[in-house]
Amino acid sequence: MYLNCHSYYSLRYGTLSPEALVAAAAARGIKALALTDIHRVSGIYDFFQACQVAGIKPVVGMEFRQGNACYYICLAKNAAGLAQINAFASQYLLESKPWPLRPPSSADVWTIFPLARREQLKTLGPQERWGVRASDRNKLWKEQDWSSLVWCQPVTFLDKQTFSMHRLLRAIDHNALLSKLPQEAQAQADERLYSPEEQEKACADFPSLLEQANKILESCEFSFDFKLPKNRRLFGSSREDDQALLAKLAYEGVLYRYPYRTKEANERVKKELQVIFQLAFEAYFLITWDIIRYAQSRGYFHVGRGSGANSIVAYCLGITDVDPIELDLYFERFINPYRTSPPDFDIDFSWDERNEIIDYIFKRYGTQYVCLLATYVTFRDRSIYRELAKVFGLPKAEIDEWISPSAELRQSSSQIHQWIMKYGSLLIDFPNYLSIHAGGILISDQPLSAYTALEPMPKGFPICQFDMYVAEEIGFAKFDILSQRGLGHIKEAVDIIRQNRGVYVDIHRVHDFMKDERIKMQLESHETMGCFYVESPAMRQLIKKLQCSDYLTLVAASSIIRPGVASSGMMKAYIERHHAPEAYQPVHPLMGELMRETYGVMVYQEDVIKVAHYFAGLSLAEADVLRRGMSGKYRSRGEFERIREQFFLNCAEKGYEEAVSKEVWRQMESFSGYSFSKAHSASFAVESYQSLYLKTYFPLEFMVAVINNFGGFYRTEFYVHEARRAGGQVEAPEINESDYLTRLDGQVLYLGWVHVKGLEKELIHDLLAARSRGPFLSWDDFVHRVSISLNQVIILIRVGAFRRLGMGKKNLMWDAHARFQGKVSEVVALEMFEDRSEIGLLPTLVHDPLEDAFDEWELLGFPLCSPFDLLAEWPNCSLDARLLAGRGDILGYLVTLKPTRTKKGERMYFGYFLDERGAFFDTVHFPSDLKNYAFQGSGVYWMKGQVMEEFGHRSLRVLQMRKLPWKTDPRYEGM
Repeated sequence: MYLNCHSYYSLRYGTLSPEALVAAAAARGIKALALTDIHRVSGIYDFFQACQVAGIKPVVGMEFRQGNACYYICLAKNAAGLAQINAFASQYLLESKPWPLRPPSSADVWTIFPLARREQLKTLGPQERWGVRASDRNKLWKEQDWSSLVWCQPVTFLDKQTFSMHRLLRAIDHNALLSKLPQEAQAQADERLYSPEEQEKACADFPSLLEQANKILESCEFSFDFKLPKNRRLFGSSREDDQALLAKLAYEGVLYRYPYRTKEANERVKKELQVIFQLAFEAYFLITWDIIRYAQSRGYFHVGRGSGANSIVAYCLGITDVDPIELDLYFERFINPYRTSPPDFDIDFSWDERNEIIDYIFKRYGTQYVCLLATYVTFRDRSIYRELAKVFGLPKAEIDEWISPSAELRQSSSQIHQWIMKYGSLLIDFPNYLSIHAGGILISDQPLSAYTALEPMPKGFPICQFDMYVAEEIGFAKFDILSQRGLGHIKEAVDIIRQNRGVYVDIHRVHDFMKDERIKMQLESHETMGCFYVESPAMRQLIKKLQCSDYLTLVAASSIIRPGVASSGMMKAYIERHHAPEAYQPVHPLMGELMRETYGVMVYQEDVIKVAHYFAGLSLAEADVLRRGMSGKYRSRGEFERIREQFFLNCAEKGYEEAVSKEVWRQMESFSGYSFSKAHSASFAVESYQSLYLKTYFPLEFMVAVINNFGGFYRTEFYVHEARRAGGQVEAPEINESDYLTRLDGQVLYLGWVHVKGLEKELIHDLLAARSRGPFLSWDDFVHRVSISLNQVIILIRVGAFRRLGMGKKNLMWDAHARFQGKVSEVVALEMFEDRSEIGLLPTLVHDPLEDAFDEWELLGFPLCSPFDLLAEWPNCSLDARLLAGRGDILGYLVTLKPTRTKKGERMYFGYFLDERGAFFDTVHFPSDLKNYAFQGSGVYWMKGQVMEEFGHRSLRVLQMRKLPWKTDPRYEGM
C-alpha cells in the first residue's frame, strides 16, 4: 500500500528522516514500506537498517519529477532493478536533460504513472501501472480495467505541523513568500502517513487497488550486506598477484628507505603485510601507489599524510615520506582488525594539479566505477532562521538585526518571530543541498549504479548521493585526493631555482634538511614566513617558546597548536614540561608511562587510543569509536555514549579515584576534537622542512613561488616585504619585463600583471602575445601593436608600466586621452591610431613621487615604498622589534589580528605588526585596554605598553593606542 514515501532526502520537500519515517510506520502497524525520494537514493541505507530493527519490509526506488509534477515512480524488484533505476537517473542528471515520457522498460523495475498522465501515455507495459491516490477516487466510477490500477497515495508528512514544515521548505526552494507559494509547488494536504485501517477505509469501494499495491510490495526484495567491502578488490588479475606485487614493492622499498636497518624494517613490513592481507586491503595500497606513480611521471609533488603515514608499507611504497620506525608510529591507528571504520590515505597535490590527478583516476579505473564523495550541507542555526524570515516576508535589515547573537531579540513577542524560532528548531540539520567532500573519491568494485545515482558538480566530476559516514557504513574506504597551496610553493620554487640559478634541487632529501645547521637556526629564530604550516604568528610564537630546532619537537608543535590542546590549557602545560620535564607529576603513574614522550600531555589522536585501551581497559574497537566520536565523526551518538559510560565503569573497577578518571576524560575530550594523528603531524612537519630548506637557501625564489601561488597566512603585500628583506629589489609591473605572474630576474622581482586590479585577462593575453614578437620600443609602438580601451591604458599608466619608455605619467595621460578622443571602456581599432589628433603644446606638468605610492596602493593593494614613508606624522618612539623590553612606545604597521575571547566571553586580540625597520613583533590587547583604545582598520598605529615575556618570547601588552593619519595624495590637496 505504501509505494511512494518521501524522506527529507527529497530535498526541500520531505519532512521526515528515514528513521523517523520507519518509526512512524511501525507505530501504525505497517509491515511493508517503499522509500521513493525525489531523484535520490541517499536515504535507502539508513532506511533499510531502520526497517530491519522495526520488522518492516523495506522496498526502495525513486520518484521522478518534471518541474513540480510527478512524472513516474520506479520501484526496484531486486538489486538489478535498483542498479537500473540509478543508471537511468544518472544518465539524465549528469547531462541535465529533461526526463523522457517514460523510463526504459525492465522486468526488474515497477513503474507507476500518476493517473493524470493517462491521456498522454495511453497504454502500459507489463511492469507499468496507473497510480491512484485519494484525490483520484471520483475518476474511477466508470473504470473497467482494474488490473492496471494500483493504490499509490504519496507520503510526505505526518500531521499539520509537518505539513507546515513542508510548505516552508517549498517556499525556501522557490525563493517565494509563503503567502505567494503556488499551489502546484506543494504537496496536497492529504499526503500524510495513514494507518492500514485508514487506507482500507479509503479504498473500501475499490479493494483491488490495495491488493495490487500489496502484490507489488511482495514482489520487491531489497537486501544489503554492509560488511562486504565495496571498494575495487583487485589491482591486477587476482588477489594472489596483488599480494605478491605489494610484498615485492614493500621489500624493495626497504632497501631504498632503510639501507642500514633492513632487518628491523623487514620485520615490521612482514607484520603489516599480514594485517593488510587479512583485511583484504592490498588493492587499496596498490591503487594509491599507482596514483602516486602517475603523479611522479608527470613531475608532480605530493604529500601522503593522515593516519596512513603510520604504515611502513606506505613509506616503502613512496606513498608517504614519514619514517614510522623513527617516530615510533602506531600502525594500529591506521589499520587493525578491530577498527570500526575503514582507513584511508590523505594525499595532497598542488592546487593546480589535483584535477589532473582526479581525471587520471576516472580514466584509469572507469567512469562507471569512480565518483567523488558527496557531503550534505544542512540547515544550521542562522541559515535556517534567515531563510524562514525571508519566507515570512521580513525585510533584510530586520533579518540582519534579528539573527544577530543578541539573546534579547530571540525572545521577541512577535508571532512571526515565534514561528521562525519554532520551525527553525524543527528544521535544523535537515539536508539542504548536496556538495562535494573536500577530497574523497570512491573506486567501486561494481558499477556505482549498484549503490547510488550520480549527480553533476561544477568541477565536472560526478558525485554520489551519500556522504562519508554512509560510505564507511556500507563498506567503502575512500581515497582522499586533496589540494593545498604549500605544495605549489615548493614545486614552483624548485622550477624557479632551476631557471634562475641553473641549480637542480632534490626536495625529497628531507632527512638531510633535518640535520642542516642553517635550517635549525632558521627554525630557532622563527623566520618561517611563507613556510607550510609554521608561518602564522601563533605558530611562530610556539616555535620560539619551545626553542624548537628539531623535527620531533616540530611534529609535536604541529599538533599542540590545534585549538583543543590550547583551549584546555595543555599547550601551556606541554611548554612548561618541555623546559622542565622532571618537574611535573602525572595525574596517574600509568598516564605518565603512556605519555612519556609528550610529558603526560595527550598530543596526538593515538594517545586517545592508548589511554582508552591501556588506562581504561576498553577494547581497540571501542577505543577507535571513542577517538572518532570525540572528533565529531560518529554515526551513532548512542554508541559513543555507551562507550563513555564503559570508560568510567572500567576506571572504577581498576580502582582509580573518580577525580583522576574525570581529569583523564577531560583531557581526552577537550583535546581530541581538534587533534592530529602523530603521522599527520609528522607529514606536515616534512613539508615544513622542505619549505624551510627553500627559504633558507633560496629565499627570493621561494618568496616568488609563494606570491605566485596566492596561498598562505598573509596578504601578498607581506610576502613582497619578505622578499625585500631577503635582498630582493621589487619592481612594479613593467611593460617589457613583467609576465602574468611575478618573475624573478637575478635579484629583481617584477610583479605580475595578475596583481593589477581592474586589468582584464584578455588585455594581458594580447599584451604578452604582442611582446613575444619583440619588445615595445616606445609608447607609440605599444599603442600601434596592442588594441586597448582608454580605461585599461589608464590603469597601465598609473601603475607605472611605461616608466622606461621615456615619457612621464602625466604626459602619457594627456596623450592617451587625445588618442582615444574621450572614448571610455571601448576597444579602439588599430587603424584609428594612424589619424590621431595633434596634442598641441602641453603645460608644465609636475610629478610628485608620492603620487606613485598612492597609485600602487589603489592598483596593487599596497605601496612599494615603506608604509611609514606615507605617515603625516612620525612620533619618536623608544622601542622597536629588536629592543622590545620594559615599558615604552612603538610604531607598528598592522599585519594581522587574531580575535579571541576570554573565559568571561569578552573580546580580546593578539596583534602582529611590522616596525619601521621591517621587523615583526607581537602585541596583546586585553578587553580592559580595548574599551578606550579600539582598532580602526589597517594602518600604522602608535602604541604604548608593557613588554611581557614568556619562555623567551616577547610581546607588547598595549595599554594605549592610536591610529596615525596618512599624508594626503598631492593630487587632491585642498579638495
